[in-house]
Amino acid sequence: MSDGGKSSAAPGALLAVFLRSRRLARSIGRPAKYLGMGEIARVIGAAEDECSGHWCSRCQGIWYGWLTEVACPACGNRRG
Repeated sequence: MSDGGKSSAAPGALLAVFLRSRRLARSIGRPAKYLGMGEIARVIGAAEDECSGHWCSRCQGIWYGWLTEVACPACGNRRG
């Protein structure tokens, strides 16, 4: 039965959207490794709080890069 394109939620209800990772967390319960700064971030001397954090599934750690850096500084992985 169609409701004419209207939502079945109560009037005034808020919709909460939960983001999901594209990868499964294999290391649940273990702390992530710190993998350092990306090459561009090191060259320009960017502070860690000015960079974006990235996850490397191969190294199971977090690294920080400037703007659109995509290669892990530890292993070179470019697929997250």
